[in-house]
Amino acid sequence: MAGLVACNAGLRLLQGHRVVLRADLVAIRGRVALLSGGGSGHEPAHAGYIGKGMLTGVVAGAVFTSPAVGSILAAIRAVTQAGAAGTLLIVKNYTGDRLNFGLALERARAEGADVRMVVVGDDSAFAAPKKAGRRGLCGTVLIHKVAGALAEAGASLNEIVKRVSAAAKAMGTLGLSLSPCSVPGSKPTFQLANDEMELGLGIHGEAGVRRMKVSGAPHFLSLLGSPPSSGSHSAPYPAGASVVLVVNNLGGLSCLELGIVAGAAVRSLERRGIRIARALVGSFMTALEMAGVSLTLLLVDEELVGLIEGPGTTHSPSHPPRVGAARVQQVLERVCSTLLDMQDELNQLDREAGDGDCGHTHARAARAIQEWVRAGPPPAAPAQLLSALADLLLEQMGGSSGVLYGLFLTAAAQPLLNHDDLPTWADAMDAGIEAMQRYGGAAPGDRTMLDSLCAAAQALHGLRSPGATLLPVLATAVESAEAAAEATRTMEAGAGRASYIRATGPWAPPAAALVVMGDVAAHPMYPQ
Repeated sequence: MAGLVACNAGLRLLQGHRVVLRADLVAIRGRVALLSGGGSGHEPAHAGYIGKGMLTGVVAGAVFTSPAVGSILAAIRAVTQAGAAGTLLIVKNYTGDRLNFGLALERARAEGADVRMVVVGDDSAFAAPKKAGRRGLCGTVLIHKVAGALAEAGASLNEIVKRVSAAAKAMGTLGLSLSPCSVPGSKPTFQLANDEMELGLGIHGEAGVRRMKVSGAPHFLSLLGSPPSSGSHSAPYPAGASVVLVVNNLGGLSCLELGIVAGAAVRSLERRGIRIARALVGSFMTALEMAGVSLTLLLVDEELVGLIEGPGTTHSPSHPPRVGAARVQQVLERVCSTLLDMQDELNQLDREAGDGDCGHTHARAARAIQEWVRAGPPPAAPAQLLSALADLLLEQMGGSSGVLYGLFLTAAAQPLLNHDDLPTWADAMDAGIEAMQRYGGAAPGDRTMLDSLCAAAQALHGLRSPGATLLPVLATAVESAEAAAEATRTMEAGAGRASYIRATGPWAPPAAALVVMGDVAAHPMYPQ
């Protein structure tokens, strides 16, 4: 913990305790504080998840040992004194953790603090839960993220408890290992022959529920019978369900092996008709050097995905890729190829009312985006994606177009920071247009791209209607944009270069992005 704090200015140790807190505790005033922790040996859990939009602090015990009551109480006192609007303790379901965190909670309440506790039990190894309940495993990290997004948004303590408790019930984790681990100074926690692997084990080096011969990842996944669930691992999620998948390295697997398991897990879920809303692959909650992996599935809706994708700044060394970027990559490739095909046409149109470089400008942007996308998967989080595109266009596109698109994308990203449901996309469109008007000086009716953009935005307001379906609303938006563009034929330009250069052709075109819109939305590659 001292090493982590020494390397990260955003963290600080609480003197005299195994407690790490955010260095900027003043930022949590009026918000709910989130404290977690447990035994050491699970790095980057738990101190790696401290930061804005995540945990406020953690309390660590010795290796695989619950933390001391006094340290937990000291952490609660610290965040209470910092002005937190209540404190939530996120605890994995182990007897020692429940007892120590529970006693600290009672003592803190006796001092007048508003404290609640959520116990996470996501282990799916047992078909029939024992009296002790299901063990808390890697799924706890998702609970940290959901709670963190809610706290950052200003949710009350009661609301956070309600929301994360519901999420915890919709989650399951199952572990598999090719080796035991060794607590420092001790022998391995159990014995495995070279040709054996252990199924259904926890994160403290304990043996699992079944031992079998070593086999490939596909065979391991077939042994589950279905994805792990909050009930029995023999009770699958229904076809059509959306899930967040976490493929977690228990400590000793290579990146190559982890990738093999991740690929097999994705294929297995897709064959069952289960949609992977997000996939996280990396070391999230380990068991020292154990050469094993755990799979976590969380049943999600759009709102829950938005919370998991919400902004968060942590100090964990794990930065996992996300499967959701594949669709983004396809759409961006389609947009770019269309712009490149239209380069000459756009230049010719621009010669009628400008300096004739519109096609070149947009082709330059398209090639820059293509190179960026092909260099690695783009961010799956909408806010991060739009912000990254804004930076790219500002740097590579040039001209007033680059600035205008950069303004639009930067402003549109803001509403999507905490949510990415359909109504929020309508808010994003409005925010982008408002920024263009504020800084660009144009308005609807000035014969600029705003004429088409505003018409499309008005149609996208349909996304705010209860039960709205995406494709019909998008189709209406495209039609509205096209009609507004056509209407500019007879308009007099009130802004931009066309306002002081007479067009020699029959009409001045709107921005190329709007020409692309209809082509992309109607393409069979984009069925949803």
